[in-house]
Amino acid sequence: MELKEQLTGIQHIGIPTNDIEETIAFYKKLGFDIAFQTVNEEANEKVAFLKLNTLVVETYENKAAALKAGAIDHVAIDVKDIEAVYALINQEGLNTTADTIHFLPFWENGVKFFTIEGPNKEKVEFSQYL
Repeated sequence: MELKEQLTGIQHIGIPTNDIEETIAFYKKLGFDIAFQTVNEEANEKVAFLKLNTLVVETYENKAAALKAGAIDHVAIDVKDIEAVYALINQEGLNTTADTIHFLPFWENGVKFFTIEGPNKEKVEFSQYL
């Protein structure tokens, strides 16, 4: 099995914020709708997924946003089978963060994900809706 066979496209782009209400208002003015809003209890962060057609922005209030160019935190790739992708990433030696698969109770049935780091220090998240 090839890794490419398990990846289906961009799931979302992650943008940290210091003021989630201001961020939501900005994206709503651009035409985005709130697709899902919650609190990540584990990180104690307010979270909102904002959607415009097929583009989804995940914003989360961590009070540590850089507020400068390059402020996008991660790009999440949608996957078919998170365990298979995790095994393939490790087999290729790409799990540079030594991350494990995490679960969050987001959306209807939750989401599983893990994150690696690219050669330019960019975060690449692999994520599967359950």
